[in-house]
Order: sequence, then structure tokens, then C-alpha cells
Amino acid sequence: MNTRGGPEPSSVRLPGPWTHRDVSANGIRLHVAECGEGPLVVLLHGFPEFWWTWRHQLPALADAGFRAVALDLRGYGDSDKPPRGYDLWTLAGDVAGLIRALGEPEARIVGHDWGATIGWTVAALQPRVVRSLAVLSAPHPLAMRAALATDPRGQGRATAANARGLQVPRRPENSQRADDGARGGTLKREWSGEAWTRTEDFAEAVAHNRSAMQIPAVAHCSLEYYRWAMRSQLRAEGRRFAAAVARPVEVPVLQVHGADDPCVLESTVLRSRRWASGPFAHHLLAETGHFPHEEHPDETTALLAAFLTGS
Repeated sequence: MNTRGGPEPSSVRLPGPWTHRDVSANGIRLHVAECGEGPLVVLLHGFPEFWWTWRHQLPALADAGFRAVALDLRGYGDSDKPPRGYDLWTLAGDVAGLIRALGEPEARIVGHDWGATIGWTVAALQPRVVRSLAVLSAPHPLAMRAALATDPRGQGRATAANARGLQVPRRPENSQRADDGARGGTLKREWSGEAWTRTEDFAEAVAHNRSAMQIPAVAHCSLEYYRWAMRSQLRAEGRRFAAAVARPVEVPVLQVHGADDPCVLESTVLRSRRWASGPFAHHLLAETGHFPHEEHPDETTALLAAFLTGS
């Protein structure tokens, strides 16, 4: 245990057919789990998770001939947790810096939830480092902005239900840490398809996510992503960001979405096509919530492997 009252950050270095190491990128230290050899695939997790969300995909993509690297995003797991830098400009810089630090000029990026939003941003702001982009359960940032403005009873209501109260200080962090991180388990259940929630794999995922959320500073840092996203809408910084990511993504894009996702509506993710000028494919998975790569790992991994091999 950490002397500050939570698990040690290194507790997320769970064993498996992968190698753990630290990589310096964009001025911080990022923890990664790496598996396989070949073209680089960078896997970006979402909330409320950490690198381990890709436990099914890491060995499978390695078997498919890729060098699969899953990282703890800034503020999560065993990566650094600086007081600032939870805006999409900086987060995209983390990923671009990681790709270069891994010795590669470009990578195929796969992202889920916040990781997908970061993936869209990297592809728009630093296109030279992105070979292709696969996004799970998240639209292009401007597609979300448009949906919130034009679909208040649909996407607006879904977003409000998930982000309610996050802008106030301390209380959301206390909620995430309370009762050994029970809130994270509740969110995981509410956002998942019903079938997966009855499995041992789900119970294991919840246990690890709850523990990782109790690592000192993780609850605060993970919520800073949401706070920047909300507050930037009312600031000049948000307008500059919207203009910067308005350039259509030219690389191939694969979009995978759960039909029962309560957080992001299919109508919202389909708006993303407007910001993808290259090849674009959309796959909707039945009886699937917000975590397709965990709920239906074989089907999702097959889609990813086929896309990555051809891109």
C-alpha cells in the first residue's frame, strides 16, 4: 500500500504475456505493456479503466503480427500524474511523443472512449504519426459537440447523466474513491451490456478497475479530462481546438460501437463520417454496451485485426 492511503501505482503491472516498461514522452513518464513484434499498434484506454482493458487484444494482435503497446494515459495507473495537461492538445502530444519514443515514425492507433477521442485528435493535429485509426465507443470531438447542440433529448441527456456534477471540486473525487472505488464498479455495470455483467471476466475487470482508481491522484486526474472538455466549450481555447481538429482525417478509420451503449448514441458516432475523408467503416455490435473490446473480445479483435492488417 502507498503511504498516502492507496495502492502503489506499480500494482497495475499485472502479469501476462506482455512486458512492462516506462517510456519518456512529451515531458512525462508513461507506463506501457508491450506484446509482439511488427508494425506498431498503440492502444488507448478510456474511463474508468487503465491499460489492462486491452488484455484480450494485446496477445491477439501480437499473434496477428503486430507490436501491440497499451499505455496508461497521463494521470492513470503507473504513468505520471502531473497537475496539468489534461487537455486534448497535450494528451495528443503524449501519444505522438510515445510513438516517436518507441522508435517508430508512425503507428496504427486504437482507442476506446477517451482514448478514441485522443486518437481522433492525434490524427487531426499530427497526421504524420498516424497510419490508421480505429475508434470504439466515441465520436469525433466535433461530432459530439454537434450532437450536444442539436440532440439535447438524446445525446445531451446521455452526456448529462454521465457527467453530472463533475465540475465541482473534491466531491466527485471523493465519490470515485469511496467504498473502495465502488462507484467505478457501478458505472461499469450501468454502461455494459447485460450478458457480460454476469461473467467472471466482468467481475475481474471491476475489481482491477476499482483498485486502479484508488491509486493516489488517479480519481482527480481522470476527472480533469471531463472538466477541460466542459470548460473549454466556454473559452477561446475551445474555439481554437475546434478549428484545429476540423481538418478531416485522411487515414482509414474503423468505428466499432455497441448497440446498447448508454453513453454515446449510434446517431452521434455516425456524425463522425463528416470528419473522415479517407476510407471509413462502421460496425454496430448487437447486445453490446460501452465496452465492446471487453464484452465481445473475439468479435471486436477480429474486426481490429482485419482492419489493421489492411491499413
